[in-house]
Amino acid sequence: MADAPTLERLRQDARDELAALIELRCRLGEDPWVFLPELPSVDEQVVATLREERLHSERWSVARARAYHPTARRGDAARFEYELLREIALDHPDLSTAVWSLLDRIPSAS
Repeated sequence: MADAPTLERLRQDARDELAALIELRCRLGEDPWVFLPELPSVDEQVVATLREERLHSERWSVARARAYHPTARRGDAARFEYELLREIALDHPDLSTAVWSLLDRIPSAS
């Protein structure tokens, strides 16, 4: 099994991904002054990547299926997202600010 990428490597990958996205949108004629404020920060992009990777694990894919199932109780999806992102923050304390920023965008679990 390969070693997990370091946080600096994840950040560099996120910078590369965001740079490619910016270039594409500029080539498509979009105004950077309009779309740049909408883009995630580098750390938010790293959190999104880590979130996506975890969703493929058995633990989180099953929990996600339950939380987003049509019969799930109100707030289950928000609680799921909170727990998933909280785990990322605990595993990568340097990303805590980005995690909290993303958590602020999740509708309340109540």
